[in-house]
Amino acid sequence: MKLYDLPPSPNARRVRIFIAEKGLEIPTIAVDMTKGENKRADYLAKNSLGKMPVLELDDGTCITESAAICRYLEEMHPEPPLLGRDPVERAQVEMWNRRMELEILLPLINVFSHTHEMWKGVLTQIPEWGEVCRENALTRLEWLDGEIAGREYIVNGTHTVADITLQCALVLGKAVGVRVPENLANVNAWFDRVAARPTARA
Repeated sequence: MKLYDLPPSPNARRVRIFIAEKGLEIPTIAVDMTKGENKRADYLAKNSLGKMPVLELDDGTCITESAAICRYLEEMHPEPPLLGRDPVERAQVEMWNRRMELEILLPLINVFSHTHEMWKGVLTQIPEWGEVCRENALTRLEWLDGEIAGREYIVNGTHTVADITLQCALVLGKAVGVRVPENLANVNAWFDRVAARPTARA
């Protein structure tokens, strides 16, 4: 088994942290987009969209999309549970993971895609949309601060993939100048907790 990785990518980072939390050792192969390695025929045979990450199993089966990779790893290595321990908790983890993806991670990806120099000439950038997404992300962080008051982690006080997704989103946020405002004490305290975990730098 091997993981085709893009080190700066929040989605690839999400899988790396998930793997580390599981205590697994999976070899990684960094794919250099700047050299077009993701557009080569051999890579496109693994993921026709040319994106990372890709988990390639020993029999050559390739799984793409970070959520799908995490689901597979959870099924194969259920301890510690990162997607929930029973039907209700699994639904809650899924709910919160989707919220972290759609309400915070996606807007920050849009800030990056539409305002960062890296994507000039690669994507059709709409800087105004990037700025709208910046404000949307900050609004959602304010909402989240109230939602997680009194919680150690996002779902039932247990570290799950929802925490990993938000962690990766906020790391991306720092890279594009969207930092958690100091007055959002609950989100800042939460981030300090996850950043202190041994897996945080995976």
